Amino acid sequence: MGELKGATAGKPHYVGHRERLRQKFRESGPDALHDYELLELILFRAIPRRDTKPLAKDLLARFGSFAEVIAAPDHLLMEFPGVKQAVVTELKLIHAAAAKFAEDRVKDRPVLSSWNSVIDYCRTSMAFNDIEQFRILFLDKKNALITDEVQQTGTVDHTPVYTREVVKRALELSATAIIMVHNHPSGDPTPSRADIDMTQQVSDACERLSITLHDHIIVARNGHTSFKGLGLI
Repeated sequence: MGELKGATAGKPHYVGHRERLRQKFRESGPDALHDYELLELILFRAIPRRDTKPLAKDLLARFGSFAEVIAAPDHLLMEFPGVKQAVVTELKLIHAAAAKFAEDRVKDRPVLSSWNSVIDYCRTSMAFNDIEQFRILFLDKKNALITDEVQQTGTVDHTPVYTREVVKRALELSATAIIMVHNHPSGDPTPSRADIDMTQQVSDACERLSITLHDHIIVARNGHTSFKGLGLI
């Protein structure tokens, strides 16, 4: 520790703090860090000459969790003093990496036998969005993922879903099954009456064409809901 103090003597206090935090991460791993400390490590890269602890704590206080900070809309992040495009880019890079990691756990394996990974992927991709988004996972006859596509993007509380377009795209991809996913920006994953009616319409159309609708999942900050689990499919 004497060497570390000597190396940072005469320098701003945050220089020593940054090295100590990096050392803590290297020696003890991410589980030993508070969320604000992990966020600080990311902010270090974009803000080289400033104490980033207050900003990290302010971001967490505003958005609620580490996941919500990295998924927050650009314009809301940039409302904070000191948050420029470089900070937003670093946060979005972490979010993209998390989504890619979750996606790779779903690819090339039967989706129904790795259901927790599917839920993790859907939540990482969509749960913290500030507008509704409707996504479909298209599956082959072995229930492996063919592709995952965003079909519609809506407003803060509504996304138009067109049954004909859902079925048409499934036929184009030679998909034999689908999983529908959308998010609720309100944070409550409870399905609305409109959600239930739309799901039934899609289910009926798929059944006529021998396409299986495995589930419709709603993801939100406060968890997720499975239509199949609720007995709605």
